[in-house]
Amino acid sequence: MIGFLGEYEATLDAKGRFLLPAGFKKQLPEGDNGFVITRGFEKCLSLYPIKSWEPIYNQISQLNDFDHKVRLFRRQFLGGATDVELDSAGRLLLPPTLKEYAGLSKDIILVAASDKIEIWDADKYKQLFEEFSPEDFSSLAQEVMAGGPKAG
Repeated sequence: MIGFLGEYEATLDAKGRFLLPAGFKKQLPEGDNGFVITRGFEKCLSLYPIKSWEPIYNQISQLNDFDHKVRLFRRQFLGGATDVELDSAGRLLLPPTLKEYAGLSKDIILVAASDKIEIWDADKYKQLFEEFSPEDFSSLAQEVMAGGPKAG
């Protein structure tokens, strides 16, 4: 399984392309240049290496099509999903509809999110941290990690 660490700044060019940071490239298995990009759960994009995407897609394809919530979820999650590949210069092209969904302008931040990379507008990403106090973070960590193994 692929796991990413780190966050990196990047710049979108006029065509909506950005250079995948070397820090993330080093974390990919050699020869893996294909990705699926889709809407994130917040106003960001999620970039999945193919090896991370396949089990998610297989799970989604097994869901009950007669369930209204399943259809809503698929529409949101898969509707904009697009195959993208690194070009010879190591860039990825963002589909215009996804770029618009996430409100991406020139400056973006790529953030490790376990087996995927989130792509955020730089100002929106920085705002997340300005609005989230250390106390809020501590409370969230306690709530989320309470049932897990003891850290440190």
